[in-house]
Amino acid sequence: MDNDMEYERAIEQAKVNLADIRERGEDAIGGSWDDLEKELFTPEEIAASDLRVNMMIEIAHARKERGITQKKLEELSGVKQPIIARMEKGSTKPQLDTILKVLAPLGKTLYIGDLPTAKA
Repeated sequence: MDNDMEYERAIEQAKVNLADIRERGEDAIGGSWDDLEKELFTPEEIAASDLRVNMMIEIAHARKERGITQKKLEELSGVKQPIIARMEKGSTKPQLDTILKVLAPLGKTLYIGDLPTAKA
């Protein structure tokens, strides 16, 4: 299990490092970020990561928009402040029930809809 956790941490750190390179507009390892990303991750992994990032950005935005501190959100949701901080930072993969607990006091919920169709 430790190897699995170390592997997951290494993958997440690689994603952070590569995102930093991309944000600075630099090429990663002699090629473009898009090329490297496609080599390292499946389309499903990329989509899942993008979804997670967008969800965490939305949670942080909704909290700040309502003027709620992470500590106050802890009180309202029952989710510990350090977990909320890690969620907003993107350094954790929260479980669905944790996400739902955090969303409710923010007046948010998850929505299930159709995926955009890919153009061939």
